[in-house]
Parts: sequence; structure tokens; C-alpha cells
Amino acid sequence: MKNAIVMAAGKGTRMHSDVPKVLHEVCGVPMVELIVNELKQAGAERIVTITGFGHEKVERVLEGQCEFALQEPQLGTGHAVMQARALEGETGVTVVVNGDAPCVRAETYQSLFEACSNADMVIFAVRMDPSVAYGRIIRSADGTVDRIVEFKDANEQERAVTEMNAGMYAFRNEALFEGLKELTNNNAQHEYYITDLVEIFRRKGLTVRALISEDPAELQGVNDSVELAAANRTMYDRIRRKWMKNGTSMTDPDTVYIGPYAEIGRDVVIEPGVQISGHTVIGDRVRIKAHSVLEDCTVKNGAVVEHAVLKGITIEENEEIPPFTYRKS
Repeated sequence: MKNAIVMAAGKGTRMHSDVPKVLHEVCGVPMVELIVNELKQAGAERIVTITGFGHEKVERVLEGQCEFALQEPQLGTGHAVMQARALEGETGVTVVVNGDAPCVRAETYQSLFEACSNADMVIFAVRMDPSVAYGRIIRSADGTVDRIVEFKDANEQERAVTEMNAGMYAFRNEALFEGLKELTNNNAQHEYYITDLVEIFRRKGLTVRALISEDPAELQGVNDSVELAAANRTMYDRIRRKWMKNGTSMTDPDTVYIGPYAEIGRDVVIEPGVQISGHTVIGDRVRIKAHSVLEDCTVKNGAVVEHAVLKGITIEENEEIPPFTYRKS
């Protein structure tokens, strides 16, 4: 069985916002919702989202999409995972992912599930410049992971290591919950850290491996508005490339913004400045002219939309929407 735990309890102080960090939008969708959807596409059968700050708001957005567990107080990453007690009796593989990393693809989550077929714990790793202050992955001679050393605790030799912890993990589920029982908070912060499971697993003779990311950009986290903008750029560019590879023509793609739930048919032309969001479905041979906005619309074959704002409506086959039209369902 494939299970997932989404860490979504933090306030996100650096966002300087009353909105819980994981509800800030990427491509018009709360980023934690994007993550839950990608996990489902990767085959996750049970998903438990760990909530904390503003938990009512997070639970309202994700209602019906996953299960919830409240972390209160918040005593570290290991403590967050402990709250997912509903999964304790499950078998199979459980991935633990961050609710503020909205660019991770379903294929990446799938690779994390699969990597646990020959290990008890898998750490998702990324290669980065040694100046980056991430935890270093230190391997044993046989290539398995020996430990994770936080940057502030690393010596000069360890800081030179370019293989770093990306903060996503996969576990054999039974081993995870047995290991959690041995986590302690004997540290300066008096918190329980998920990374301490590496040492616990090694002591038990269990196998810990690392999986190297092929695309570090997709692992980017969001901690402030600058990083939120970067995540938006990454996702919009990915969506544009997907549709152009499928045959959609964009005369100036950098100015086109398409949401993750939109569907586009064949031989579609999208001019500059167009925004397509929500569950918009565009048929074949459609032309969306410059600076049009479509939200939750159905555009049937052969239609033309010219500089219009349309929300929640259906545009019939071969219909032409004239300039400066505003229509809302």
C-alpha cells in the first residue's frame, strides 16, 4: 500500500501573512492542494496532512481530499510524523513530503515510492553548491547512508559534500512507526527530528539509501514571497511547455498563464497576455486572442475569444466572443 504524510503545520513567519503558508497559491491553486493531487497521481491511497497554524482553513480547502492530524504544539519534524497515527497499522511504503514544495511532480513521488522496494528508508537528495546551508548526506563505503549532518554542525570536510537532504523521505511503514518510538528530543531545541531516524535505523541494522534528484528546481521550497514567485515561474513554465509539446501554439509564451487543471485540445492558438485558470476546457481549433481571461469556462471547437473576460460560462462551437466582453455565470 502507498501512504503519504504531508507536513503542513507551519505558520510561515517569513511570508508576513495571516494566511497559512501552505495555502498561498501557485498557479492559482493553494500549494498544498497541488501536492495532494500529485501524490494521488503517484498512486498514494491514504494521505494524512499534518496541520497546525490555521488548521481550520487548511482542512476546509482540502476537505474530502485527504485525512488530517493536528500537531499542537509543534515540536519538530519527527513530532509531526508521530501525529499520523492513523497510518500506524498500515503496510507498504509511506512517503513524508513538505507542504511548501509545490513543484514536485507525480513522477518524482512515484520514484520515491519505488526506491523503497530495496530499502527501509530513502532520503531524497539534491546536488547543490557547497555554500548552500542544507544538511549533508554522508554515505558509508557501500553507498548506503550513514548519517545526515546539519550544516551548522558539519566540519570542513563534511561541508564540502554536495549531496544534500531535500527534506522528502520514504519508509517501509512498519519500520517508520517502530523507529518513531525511539526518537528523543535531547537537543538544544528540545524537538524531535525526522533525520534522527537515520541513526536509529542504522543501529537496528536497517538499510538507508539516498535517491538523487534529476531536477533540483522542482524541489524548491517556499518560505517567503520571493520564493513563492519563483515557484510560480517554475510551474507556469512547466505547464506552458507541456501544452506546446502537445501542439498548442503560443506566440509569446512567457506572457501566457495557464493553470494546472486546464485542458486544451488540438490546433489551439493562444496569443500574448492570456490567462486561463480553474477547470477551463478548451476544444480543438480554438483561438484565444490577446489579453483574454478565462476562468472555469468550456470553449467548444472552433470558437474565437477576443480580448474578453469570461468566468464559468460555455462558449459554443464556432462562436466568436467580441472584444471587451465581460460574461460571468
